[in-house]
Amino acid sequence: MPPLTPTNPTPSAQPAPQPTPTTMKLFSWNVNGLRAVLKKGALTEFLDATHPDLLCLQETKAKPGQAELDLPEYLELWNSADRPGYSGTAVFSKFQPLSVHNGFPDSIIQAYDWQPDRYGDLLTEGRIQTLEFQPFYLVNVYVPNSKRDLSRLQLREQLWDPALLRFLQLLDAHKPVVICGDFNAAHTPLDLARPKDNEHNAGFTPEERQGIKNLLSAGFVDTFRYFYPSIQRYTWWSHWSHARERNIGWRIDYFFVSSRLLPHLKSAEIYEQFLGSDHCPVGITLEF
Repeated sequence: MPPLTPTNPTPSAQPAPQPTPTTMKLFSWNVNGLRAVLKKGALTEFLDATHPDLLCLQETKAKPGQAELDLPEYLELWNSADRPGYSGTAVFSKFQPLSVHNGFPDSIIQAYDWQPDRYGDLLTEGRIQTLEFQPFYLVNVYVPNSKRDLSRLQLREQLWDPALLRFLQLLDAHKPVVICGDFNAAHTPLDLARPKDNEHNAGFTPEERQGIKNLLSAGFVDTFRYFYPSIQRYTWWSHWSHARERNIGWRIDYFFVSSRLLPHLKSAEIYEQFLGSDHCPVGITLEF
């Protein structure tokens, strides 16, 4: 086993443990405020339409008890930021994981210099969760934004991206990994509507793109590109200039899997039809 110290989940409702199903539907969605998306009715609409087995959320901006949820089918697992109304991740699972861990393990923390910057401390921003199931580890991640002035780009390049990759490789040495979330970066020119205009802007700098390239070089597979190598579709749109209506977007939300999970990967999709956030959900289906 990798050096993970499990943390106890803090669910509002705890379903009975279930065996791993033959088919698992996994979804990821940056909701840009869980309370806001609940108030709009968007999360309920999404759940009613898709019935996820596992739903990973990013940018929840809430702590347990701050969002009114009535999801008796799901175990709720939270990793909220210390700072109120900021960042945060959560996983809703129909199945009891073998273990749950929030944040990076001690071995990763000790290997890097995690000094706070002017925005705060990455280790207290609720940016990563790891759930272990029988066939794989699930990692839910909200990668730090490099900021418009690129003031967090060096942190991304020299700290977060290398630490995340090292952690995934540590997990992958023991069993396959599914990693999903908002990576705050488009990988190739195909992944945003206006690549030439954004070559040196946050989300499409060479350094951020290299972070994703390093994941792929390490054997992780971009599931959407696996099925759709040349289709241009997006997962995030700016609030400005009616970008979503005009489909001037970016693909910055991903599911990556260990390559040995490919025989079990049956689909990967982007769900642009679901509103409520500036991001839309993405999902994959696995069969075992």
